Amino acid sequence: MIKEKVFSAIKPSGTVHLGNYIGAVKNWAPLQKNYDCIYAVADMHAITVPQNPADLKHRTYEITALLLATGIDAEKNIVFNQSKVSAHAEFAWVLNCVARMGWLKRMTQFKEKAGKNQENVSVGLFDYPVLMASDIILYDTKYVPVGEDQKQHVELARDIAIKFNNDFNTDRLVVPEPLIMKTGARIMSLRDATRKMGKSNQGSEYEIIYLTDTLDDMAQKIKKAKTDPLPLPETMDGFEGRPEALNLLTIYSSLLDIDNETALVDVKGKQFSEFKKMLVDVMADKLAPVAAKMRDYLADERYLDAVLDKGAERAAAIAEKTLKDVYGMVGFV
Repeated sequence: MIKEKVFSAIKPSGTVHLGNYIGAVKNWAPLQKNYDCIYAVADMHAITVPQNPADLKHRTYEITALLLATGIDAEKNIVFNQSKVSAHAEFAWVLNCVARMGWLKRMTQFKEKAGKNQENVSVGLFDYPVLMASDIILYDTKYVPVGEDQKQHVELARDIAIKFNNDFNTDRLVVPEPLIMKTGARIMSLRDATRKMGKSNQGSEYEIIYLTDTLDDMAQKIKKAKTDPLPLPETMDGFEGRPEALNLLTIYSSLLDIDNETALVDVKGKQFSEFKKMLVDVMADKLAPVAAKMRDYLADERYLDAVLDKGAERAAAIAEKTLKDVYGMVGFV
C-alpha cells in the first residue's frame, strides 16, 4: 500500500535547544510508521534575516544530527537541506504569481517579526510563506505536522494550491492538510517563563537547554531554573500566576509523553528541590541519549554531508517532476 506523504522543515537559525526538540522534532520520528516522510533543513528560510555564513553551515549540520539522533531513518525517509534542491526557489516564483498580496499581509508571524519596521525588512521575510508553500506542495504532500501557531502557513499553502488548480483547470497540485500534533508543548525560558525558549534569550547561559549540552550541563541549568517558594500545587488551577512552575512541569510531562494533568498526579505537593531532581532523572533517561547521539553525528561531518547529498538527490527527483508538470501547465517551453 502506498503511504501518503508528510513534509516538515526546521529552520537552522539558532543552536538547537529543548524547545525545538519538544515543540517539533520529537514528534516526527513516530510518523515514519504510517507515512512517507520528507524532512528538510530550511536553510533558505534562515537567510530571510541576516546570518553568519559559518554559523548557518554549522547549524545546518546540527539540525541534521538532531533529526538522525531522534530516530529518523534517512534510508527509508528523505532528509535534506532545502538549498540543495533548486526546484524550491523555482516553484516559489510560479506560486508568487498565484498568491495575493492581501494573503501575505495577513500572515501573523510576519506582522510579529517585522513589527513597526515593515518597510525595512527583507522582501524574503515578507514572502517566505510562499516559499514555505513551495516546500510543501512540491512533494505532493498530504499532511504537514504543525502546532496551532503554524497552522496559518498550511492554510496559505492550501489557498495557493487551490487557486493554481482553479486558474489552470487542473487537480495536479495536492492540497495539503495540517496534521495538528497532540504533543509539542511550547517551552519557555528557564529564567523568565513569559518568554519562549530560543536564541533571543541571551541574558544568561542558564536560560536555554541546548541539545549539545551534556547531562551535567542540563542538570546545572535545571538546578538554577527560576521557581517560587511554594511547593507544586495540587491541581492545575494552582499554576495560575506561576509560569516558571508550569514550564518545568511541561518539560517533565513532554519528555514522558504524558499530559500535565497526569504528570501532576506524581509530583503535586513536592518542593522544587525534589521535583527538579525528578526532572533531571527524566532528562537522563529521555533526553541525554538523544543529545549524546547528536554529538556523535556532529563529530562526523562527512557522514552528514553524505546524508544530505543523498536526501537532496531523492528529493529533487520528486520535486523536479512536479516542477516540470507545472511549467507545462503555465506555458513554459
